[in-house]
Amino acid sequence: MKTLVSLLLLGLSFVTSADCTFRFASYYGDHMVLQQQPARAVVWGYGEPGAELTVSLEPGLEPGLGPGSLTISKTAVTINDEGVWKLMLPAMGYGGPYHLVAQQFTTNTTTIYLKDILFGDVWLCSGQSNMEMTVSQMFNASEELKMASDYPYIRLFAASLEQSDVELQDLIKVDLQWSLPSAGTLGQGNFTYFSAVCWVFGRHLAHRLKYPIGLVESSYSGTPVEAWSSKTALKKCGLSNAADNSYSFNFFDMMVASSSMYSVLWNAMIHPLINMTIKGAIWYQGEQNTEINTDLYNCTFPTLISDWRRRFHEGSLGQTDPIFPFGFVQLSTYQKAKQKDNYPVIRWHQTADFGYTPNSKMPNTFMAVTMDLGDEKSPYGSVHPRDKGTVGYRLYLGARAIAYGEKEVQFQGPFPVRIDVYYEYLYMNITYDQKLLMTGTCDNMFEVYCSTDKGKSYKWVPVPASYLVISPKRVTISFDGCPDAQGVRYAWNDWPCEYKRCSLYSVQKKLPAPLFVKYFAT
Repeated sequence: MKTLVSLLLLGLSFVTSADCTFRFASYYGDHMVLQQQPARAVVWGYGEPGAELTVSLEPGLEPGLGPGSLTISKTAVTINDEGVWKLMLPAMGYGGPYHLVAQQFTTNTTTIYLKDILFGDVWLCSGQSNMEMTVSQMFNASEELKMASDYPYIRLFAASLEQSDVELQDLIKVDLQWSLPSAGTLGQGNFTYFSAVCWVFGRHLAHRLKYPIGLVESSYSGTPVEAWSSKTALKKCGLSNAADNSYSFNFFDMMVASSSMYSVLWNAMIHPLINMTIKGAIWYQGEQNTEINTDLYNCTFPTLISDWRRRFHEGSLGQTDPIFPFGFVQLSTYQKAKQKDNYPVIRWHQTADFGYTPNSKMPNTFMAVTMDLGDEKSPYGSVHPRDKGTVGYRLYLGARAIAYGEKEVQFQGPFPVRIDVYYEYLYMNITYDQKLLMTGTCDNMFEVYCSTDKGKSYKWVPVPASYLVISPKRVTISFDGCPDAQGVRYAWNDWPCEYKRCSLYSVQKKLPAPLFVKYFAT
């Protein structure tokens, strides 16, 4: 007889005709955070088909079992033929604690409950190994672990690393059931739980907002965007529904080719979560796509965002915003000595080739630029920089501006708004959207697209610092020796600068200017 895990890997959900145990779905538990108003939190689970069910919300840490208990709300529903129940709680302001009591009425009344429930904002954190890196692996780990208990209104949840060939209804397994932050829950080990980027992001939010934050981690090392995308989303980018079995990635000497199969992580680690009402999501992934379908990332990534938004909106009965805020980390670095051009290509494609966010193809998104955080001596490999504190903070700035409407908050470094080329004088002016702070050398950070054979072929030629003039919001580049320049780009390298020493930053927050590329019309 096949084991439960085997059945699940074949795509069967938790509920079968023989399993009518009355319970909440896998990711509902004591100490959890449910999404606050104006949205309504969705609660669901399993029970006897056709049975009547009520769910009550009551104040306090423990349910009031006597006649004096106070009920805030009571919602009734009938369990469907598949043994699944699902309902919305009333819109609740932030705070708590509450307890959630569910009662199933059959020949006997069965009662289950969850305690220490808070209402606040719920954020989903997903991606590959740089999202999976734990607090114990980051710079200043001991300090972060020591302060964990200072944030009892942040609650943590981590899904297990699982795969499925079909969309699952519920999670196969949970690594970390809803928990309060502590040194133990935050620093289990390398690439397990809990995510350093997710934690720092949530810690800054909780400190700023002064109300509960729920952090849900669902990440898997060494995985491409295709594994996190539904078959519907992949089809929109011209990818088949079949698995890509020709690709594998050697991650710490462990082959994880199976995790590169199309949709397997969407099926097992995201689709089960879509009934959850969430505030938004943050994402750190892309390294794997420097090796697979690199040129499609400007389609696959924006399409993943759109698809996740639609599916979470539908799954939560319309309660998750159909364009919920989505933040992401623009790739850091990999190889300093032998650089790969695919890293800047993916960075550019992460913005749908705009170079900045939000944009018309990626509305309500925000980006943390990290190409200046290279960590050549990282014991986890240079592809895994340890400064996750800066990453989480830069994402937090984006969330304040985009998710929480603080429009005055700067979350991205300077970006060109205009490029004027004066061929008769052999120079160009690049005008930026904010004042420039020159931190590191500008030598070779800019490149001009030049012909060395009278227009027959072109190549990128680095611009020496002596050919640049930096003014408050403008960079002037001389292209003497390249009279037919056809383009300009900035920081187009795998490892463009030393740690926090790229050429251009914002004056206010010292945020790095993102890379860009611009071809001139002939």
